[in-house]
Amino acid sequence: MKLLSILVLTLSTMSAQTWIAYVGTYTQGFSRGIYSLSYDPQTGALTPIALAAQTVSPSFLAARPDGRVLVAVNESRRYNGVLNSGSVSSFSIDAATGDLTLINAVPSRGADPCHVTFDRTGRWLFVANYSGGSISVFSVAEDGTLSDATQIVHHENPSNANPVRQDAPHVHSVDISPDNRFLYVSDLGKDQIIVYNFDAATGQLTPHTAANVKPGSGPRHIAFSRDRRYLYALSEISATVTAFRHDAATANLEEFQTITTLPHGYIGEKSGAEIAVDPSGRFLYATNRAHNSIAAFSIDGEQGRLTLIGHVATQGRTPRHFAIGPEGTHLIVANQDTDTLTVFNIDQTTGALTLASEPLGVPRPVCVLLVAHR
Repeated sequence: MKLLSILVLTLSTMSAQTWIAYVGTYTQGFSRGIYSLSYDPQTGALTPIALAAQTVSPSFLAARPDGRVLVAVNESRRYNGVLNSGSVSSFSIDAATGDLTLINAVPSRGADPCHVTFDRTGRWLFVANYSGGSISVFSVAEDGTLSDATQIVHHENPSNANPVRQDAPHVHSVDISPDNRFLYVSDLGKDQIIVYNFDAATGQLTPHTAANVKPGSGPRHIAFSRDRRYLYALSEISATVTAFRHDAATANLEEFQTITTLPHGYIGEKSGAEIAVDPSGRFLYATNRAHNSIAAFSIDGEQGRLTLIGHVATQGRTPRHFAIGPEGTHLIVANQDTDTLTVFNIDQTTGALTLASEPLGVPRPVCVLLVAHR
């Protein structure tokens, strides 16, 4: 296993078309922030580059649509004396080298921010505050400077189906629609996918509609089918995927299938983490933290139903987020508790995963973001 701390390369030898994998971490143990690696989409090879930015627990990352700015949520409960708030940090991306330079950081205005996304114009930023049970909206200047929060939306009325995990709202993800009209918000504590209208001129969110999952499921992250006719919600507590018919014009959701991400007969701890559809739109993948596996499903192109392909061990403990390469040929998963990234080949015919290389050492990895550079 190669250790990132002892293998540091420059980007001077990188080709004209370069992909960089930025890795968000928890800054525990040896981790100091965001790490960067070069990614070869042809072979799946990862080559460590450097510590890209020193920052506190950057647990989720997002790039502005123009590829010039990267933001990270800093998952904590106090920021510069502000109680019950983490922070959000903005970095410029050097187009030639991929280096990150801090622009500014602002309070997230909610404890434990855990997910972040830009709107389609790159002018607005949405942050999910897990313990805060809220969504924060920020404006983004042309140079990447973040404003203070322009709006904070607090959720109420948790489901309490699981008294330990769902005694309060827990906003876990924020996803913008392709037409920039709706924001889809997964609330683990409420057992709901809540949809907001979004006004791109003012940055304001207003309630629109909501869809329920089975009580006690705890929705965490979502993924859309390639044609946007279906939405798939991964629930953390139940380790299930709930499939909804999705009307892109109205954002209305109608449930039609729920399927486990775990093997038949499994009786251990359940903890779903990440979900994504591959670029072809034919396969869906989801990570199981407690089972240390990735579940692979095929997607019925006509009905949207999921069929299990199988499970593969991630070669590490506590797999969290993963990224699928731009050509859909590789999947890179972050194993938090073994300090590794593992790359898998994706069979283009069957969707099955096979190990591409030995795990690569990165401290406390929890998020992988692929960004193209020229």
